[in-house]
Amino acid sequence: MLRAGADSIVIGKGDTQQLLRLPLANRHGLIAGATGTGKTVSLQILVEGLSDCGVPVFLADVKGDLAGISEPGTRNPKLDERAARVGLGDYAMRGFPTVFWDLLGEQGHPIRTTISEMGPLLLARLMGLNETQEGVLDIGFRVADEQGLLLLDLKDLRSLLNFLGEHATDLSVQYGRVSTASVGAIQRRLLTLEQQGGDHFFGEPALDIKDLMRTDREGRGMINLMAADRLMMAPKLYATFLLWLLSELFEELPEVGDPDRPKLVFFFDEAHLLFDGAPRALHDKVEQVVRLIRSKGVGVYFISQNPLDVPDDVLGQLGNRIQHALRAFTPRDQKAVRAAAQTFRANPRFDTEEVITQLGVGVALVSTLDAEGVPGIVEETLMRPPCSRMGPLTPEERRSAMAAGPLVGRYDQAVDRESAFEVLKKRANEELARHEAAQRSEAAPQAPAPRRAASSRQTPMEAMLTSTVRSIGSQIGRQIVRGLLGSILKR
Repeated sequence: MLRAGADSIVIGKGDTQQLLRLPLANRHGLIAGATGTGKTVSLQILVEGLSDCGVPVFLADVKGDLAGISEPGTRNPKLDERAARVGLGDYAMRGFPTVFWDLLGEQGHPIRTTISEMGPLLLARLMGLNETQEGVLDIGFRVADEQGLLLLDLKDLRSLLNFLGEHATDLSVQYGRVSTASVGAIQRRLLTLEQQGGDHFFGEPALDIKDLMRTDREGRGMINLMAADRLMMAPKLYATFLLWLLSELFEELPEVGDPDRPKLVFFFDEAHLLFDGAPRALHDKVEQVVRLIRSKGVGVYFISQNPLDVPDDVLGQLGNRIQHALRAFTPRDQKAVRAAAQTFRANPRFDTEEVITQLGVGVALVSTLDAEGVPGIVEETLMRPPCSRMGPLTPEERRSAMAAGPLVGRYDQAVDRESAFEVLKKRANEELARHEAAQRSEAAPQAPAPRRAASSRQTPMEAMLTSTVRSIGSQIGRQIVRGLLGSILKR
């Protein structure tokens, strides 16, 4: 059994069994440790336990080795021995219900959102815009709202930027300066974003958050596994997508306080990518979402090599900790070891800072919240073995699992309805047609003006001057005559 009673998940065993209590699983957590110390297996056993208790999970498969969670593992004596030591009485190999996702649409169902849902703040972060360029993007979104322009995909945003550039002077009067140089810079960043796969991410049908919160027929929580091995080559897209998803969950879900189990648990692997180079405004947004999303019934767990990768104001929100071994070769490594040790409630039986550097593979320091919500005393813990496969799926296994999944056909075909691109193109065509019609009207032959009949009212002087002008053919002659006319008529 992966459970200990009705409301706890077995993590491993120290002096006693170490448990993650479901009513407190939405108080967030951290899995940290150096490469090769067992972080992925710790992630896998938490996901298995939550799914087994009916809690849906979302996680990114950064290295491509988590997809095996959908298939039973292979039993061997070492795993059986570990299961016995941890206290798993009926340890059995089995797979867990999994839905495969992929922003690029290659190894799973496509995940899409619209430009409007992403919003200018996250888009500015995604494209690395400066403050001036971000201001122009804000103006663009304001114009789109006021003119009823739907921003669904990248071509919509590109059309909107073209509109801003063409009407920069008029828009600057109403909204503040719209720099055509900034518009051009944003356009260039859009090209880079498109090359990174952003054109696959923006569009419709957009992801319905409720599809991440399903259970199977047996009541087990669905594991939403996003392929991120290729996505890691575009780290800003990866980090911005995950932050967008957190923000959507925060905005869409109702307040539930402290439920008996989370509605969804969100695992954020390679957590440093969210914070590296991010402006303070984005840090504040992450902290706000992490702090407040707990009351929506959502738990957030960060996975990173180093606890220092997570800012202190976010780290302080993480109540459940699994710390694998850290190496202390450099001054920064030593600082990380001290920082990690200080975040635990000390155990009088050992020196936490010393033990962190000596932990073996599959062993971790664990501290979870007790029934009163107080961090437990840190324990050196032998982590339980997983029940599912530790490793990737073959392409055939993945295709078979997707074909049998609950969302087959729902997101696989893109939809392109009328939006800003089509509306602005139509306006431009209409304006062009009006312009061409006006040009044709101006070029049409005009009726000759009626010839002025000779009149006896012409004075002798006028007749003489007219005759003189007609007799001079050259431009120089005309200029001389105009001078003579002026001097004569002034008299």
